[in-house]
Amino acid sequence: MTGPSCVKSPVVATAERVLIAGATGYIGGKLARRLCDAHVPTRCMARNPGSATGLEGTGCELVEGDVLDRSTLGPALEGIDTAYYLVHSMGRGGDGDFEELDRRGAANFAEAASDAGLRQIIYLGGLGEGKSKHLRSRHETAEALASTGVPVTYLRAAVVLGGGSESFQTVYYLIKRLPAMVTPRWTTTRTQPIAVDDVISFLVAARGAGEWVGREIQIAGPDVTTYGGMMEVMAEAIGKRKPLMIRVPILTPRLSSLWIGLVTPVDTGVARPLVEGLSTETVITDPSGMEMFGIETTGMDEAMSSAVREFEALRS
Repeated sequence: MTGPSCVKSPVVATAERVLIAGATGYIGGKLARRLCDAHVPTRCMARNPGSATGLEGTGCELVEGDVLDRSTLGPALEGIDTAYYLVHSMGRGGDGDFEELDRRGAANFAEAASDAGLRQIIYLGGLGEGKSKHLRSRHETAEALASTGVPVTYLRAAVVLGGGSESFQTVYYLIKRLPAMVTPRWTTTRTQPIAVDDVISFLVAARGAGEWVGREIQIAGPDVTTYGGMMEVMAEAIGKRKPLMIRVPILTPRLSSLWIGLVTPVDTGVARPLVEGLSTETVITDPSGMEMFGIETTGMDEAMSSAVREFEALRS
C-alpha cells in the first residue's frame, strides 16, 4: 500500500529522497511532518502502512517494511539516498529479548542499505555509558548499522521532553498522582534534557554532506539537572506543589518498575529497562559535534511546559 508522493513542488523534483524507518513512532512522526513541511521527498516505512493513518495527511509516501524481515527492505530502500533509523524493539512484543531483536533489525537494515547504495544513515540513540540493557542495546544498534560501511551519523540524546514520550508520560503520572513518593538513588543522577522539537531540528540538519557524516554527535538542552530536579520542574509546569521525595537507596530497578506499573499506565516490561538506565549520567561530555549545527536549544522550563501542554492536548 503506497500513498501519494511527498513531492509538493517542482522545485524539489530532483531533491534527494529520504526514508524514515520507525515513522509510526513519536519521534518518527514528528520528523516526517517536519521534512514534508520543508518539501523534502520523504518515504515512511511501517510494518503495517494501513495503521499509519496519522501520516497520510502529511503527503509523505507510505511503504511496507519490517527491519526483522530482510526481504521487505530492498523495495523500501529503492531510490533512497538517506535513511533515518528510529526503530526500537522494546515494547514491540515477543519474548522480551529486545536486545537481540535490535541487533538483528539493525544488521538487516545495514545490509539492505549497503545493497541499495545509501549515502548516509542517521540514527538517534541515547547518551550515557551505563551497563543497562536499554543503553547497551542503543549502542550496539549504532555499531550494527555501521557494520557494512554505510556512513552513520549517530545522534545521542539525553531525556527527550515531549508529550508523546513514554518516559515523559511516566514522570507526568507520578507527579500528577502522588503528593509524596519513595524514590530510589537514581533521582540524584544528573541529566541534560532536550526539547523534542530541538531533537527534530538536529535530525533534519544532519541530513546531507557535512562534517557530521560518519561521526557521533552528542545533543542536549542548555540545562543540567537531576532526575529529581526534573520532576520538580514538571510539578511546577503541571501546576502542582513539588512532591515530597523520600529517597531509599535499596529500591531496586525491578521494584521501581513494579511501583511505576502500579501508579502509572506504563507497561512494567517497558518501565524496567528505562528505570535501569536512570542510574547512568546522561550529560554531554563532548559539545563539539552539536556546535557544528548552530542550533540554539530550548531551556528546560520552556521545554517542560511545552511538553505538558502537548501531552494534555493528546489526552483531551
